[in-house]
Amino acid sequence: MKAYVFPGQGSQFIGMGKDLYEKSELARKLFNEANAVLGFSLTDIMFSGAEEELKQTNVTQPAIFTHSYILAKIADIKPSMVAGHSLGEISALAAAGVMSFADALSLVSVRAAAMQKACELNPSTMAAILGLDDKVIIDICADINAVVVPANFNCPGQVVISGSNEGIDAAIAKLSAAGAKRALKLAVSGAFHSPLMLPAMEEFKIAVEKTTFNTPICPVYQNVIAGKVTNPSDLKLNVIKQLVSPVRWTESVQAMINDGVITFAECGPGTVLQGLIKKIDKNVAVEAVII
Repeated sequence: MKAYVFPGQGSQFIGMGKDLYEKSELARKLFNEANAVLGFSLTDIMFSGAEEELKQTNVTQPAIFTHSYILAKIADIKPSMVAGHSLGEISALAAAGVMSFADALSLVSVRAAAMQKACELNPSTMAAILGLDDKVIIDICADINAVVVPANFNCPGQVVISGSNEGIDAAIAKLSAAGAKRALKLAVSGAFHSPLMLPAMEEFKIAVEKTTFNTPICPVYQNVIAGKVTNPSDLKLNVIKQLVSPVRWTESVQAMINDGVITFAECGPGTVLQGLIKKIDKNVAVEAVII
């Protein structure tokens, strides 16, 4: 059984998607549709723009989603199940037929803008913690008198924490003292998947509730519950809650393996998820979707 997984923010690069645009008439049609939906030339930035421009959240998220969705369409994937890391969950939902390309891209655009606004309201950041058990990280974050929470459980021994600048600094000091191999701040502009994203969640919720969600063609393993979902109402609720909840990627991958997956195919830019999955279970096969 094969699962298709979709990457999140951080996997972008200049030139992404250009090969798809050049090879496929369908890709060109969808890229042009993306430009129209967004109201700016996403393709100019993706194919030949400045790296700093592509790194802006309101550009990065639509770029990764658009690349991932178009690749899935051209490759005509037939998934047994799907999952996405953070932003990638919307790519997974669209690839599973839950919503149209235009509706999904509109949601991504609202999500990105709302997250950016939330970042500007509260100075905040994230940090990668390597070499500690999840429970140690959870307990230390809970003991700090500032906003700091585990945000991404990426694989065993790799957790990203998220919070206020004060909370992150305090957590890095305590986690380092507890034996973390590395505890380093990330080059991000805000505390994603933390309570500081509550204003973004409220704005995103309005857009999600106005969007039609169909029953997916296969189970979607959602970040919030680390399990499979097929009910459209539940899919909506979980994708909203995701903005202030941790990405339970390790558990999600393990759940898919327990349900019979032997191969994971990463659909989108980069190879980040393939690396994480091999660290979660070295016995499964990983591959990239290519055309």
